[in-house]
Amino acid sequence: MTDTLPDRLSTNPKSPHYDEALLQRGIGIKFDGQEKTNVEEYCVSEGWIRVAVGKTVDRKGNPLTIKLKGKVEPYIETKKS
Repeated sequence: MTDTLPDRLSTNPKSPHYDEALLQRGIGIKFDGQEKTNVEEYCVSEGWIRVAVGKTVDRKGNPLTIKLKGKVEPYIETKKS
């Protein structure tokens, strides 16, 4: 498996940008220099992330999200021993 990350990745299995194998390896996101742990989807080329808004869900049970624009830096998390 390569260490290059896709331009766009989603945690939603229904999304065409979902990659289970890559997500299991552990993906971290730095957004405008800050670590984000609640990212649902990101796009590096367009410069945005989609984050969950608290525990609020829509009528289908999906988390409500908002899109934030800024510098997106995804990376593969390293395991600490």
